[in-house]
Amino acid sequence: MSKHLHILGICGTAMAAIAALAKEQGWHVTGSDAGVYPPMSDYLAGLGIEIAPFDASCLQSAPDLCVIGNAMSRGNVEVEAILDGGLPYCSGPAFVGDHILPGRHAVVVAGTHGKTTTSSLLAWVLDRADLSPGFMIGGIPEDFGTGARTGGGPHFVLEGDEYDTAFFDKRSKFLHYHARTLILNNLEYDHADIFPDLEAIQAQFHHLIRTVPAAGSIVVNGDDDNLDYVLARGCWTPLVRFARYGGRDAEWHWQPLSDDGSRFRLYQHGDEVMEVSWGMIGLHQVANACAVAATASRLGVSSADIAAAFASFGGIRRRMTLVGEVGGIRIFDDFAHHPTAISGVVAAARAAMKGRGRLWVVVEPRSNTMRSRIHQQALPACFAAADQVVFVPASDRNLNASDVLDVAEVCRAIGPHAVVLADAEAIIAHIRSHASEGDDVLILSNGGFDGIHQRLLTALSV
Repeated sequence: MSKHLHILGICGTAMAAIAALAKEQGWHVTGSDAGVYPPMSDYLAGLGIEIAPFDASCLQSAPDLCVIGNAMSRGNVEVEAILDGGLPYCSGPAFVGDHILPGRHAVVVAGTHGKTTTSSLLAWVLDRADLSPGFMIGGIPEDFGTGARTGGGPHFVLEGDEYDTAFFDKRSKFLHYHARTLILNNLEYDHADIFPDLEAIQAQFHHLIRTVPAAGSIVVNGDDDNLDYVLARGCWTPLVRFARYGGRDAEWHWQPLSDDGSRFRLYQHGDEVMEVSWGMIGLHQVANACAVAATASRLGVSSADIAAAFASFGGIRRRMTLVGEVGGIRIFDDFAHHPTAISGVVAAARAAMKGRGRLWVVVEPRSNTMRSRIHQQALPACFAAADQVVFVPASDRNLNASDVLDVAEVCRAIGPHAVVLADAEAIIAHIRSHASEGDDVLILSNGGFDGIHQRLLTALSV
């Protein structure tokens, strides 16, 4: 008889991925959440997983194990029932580490930016090399159509999030994944709601480095000083560095051959190993590709197979995704919510237009860090490549008024082409009145943004 796994917060992206992996392993999976609605409810129903609103009755036939999602806290009716009843429980990352990863070669991708793309690209390279990797990724790679699978090969690729694990475990999630191969893409200050400063994040990365075996590998961005600082605190694993061509010493180098990053060369030990044309844009994506090539090569994949996989990579949903086009106006969706990521995607969007029309950038400051004043001074410079910039006000949820991002001041610093509008409805009306054929509209949010993408397409078609 199958063991029963019950997941609290199952409609979250990571928890749904864990549910899918557990189902593949033969667990009887049930779950609960506050918001049970499509599309995640349909996805879970398609897997044959029963879900319900939070209620202590969900635990009446006591599960063998409960997985408590990161969003759960004391006071939740099921959390209280689990604690009062003495039911066995763990966090999502701990479940993955203890039940999914044993016997696998864990390849963990960590860093402030690029984790989803880099882990998806690496999984695709390994898949095209017939290595059948498992993976758990915080997004949906277009080539797989799912963010998680068990796979039949030796490798398991994981997006290694530095966010804390659960209300009862404040270590970073990536510490549970037992990395044997580790990619360190970059390191900047983020997650202001849980980390007081950059040094606190660096401490978690140092703990991660301490867990990688001497028989493993760490592939690290040699252009990142913050990572150098972490490594200087101690490293017991062979390093493979990658960096931009013409800069710092490294085993691997990347060189863009076009302004938008759609063509590039990679070098190993100074020798050219591949030239690639692909469907991705952005110089940051070329750096991600170099990290993947260095890692895949270390795992035994040939340069020819790596290059072929790059050329066929379909990208990630919500990463410069073309939502639709009406009247010659294209609407793009992207997840960027940190100044470095915003700068990269705005510059890439401008370069990809190749002189076609104007670039509109619409921003919803939604994450805990973006809603705060942490990046107040850094944000204006992110929009140098944009012709029109539109912000909505930042929510003051869980913040003091003095700590909330002043979007009006950000727009004043950007210039007269930047405005603050009240909500999605006002933005749609503004763009409908002022956008022209040939313009691109890039919408940046790590949430649903009130369905603005489809609503804008509908308004433009009238």
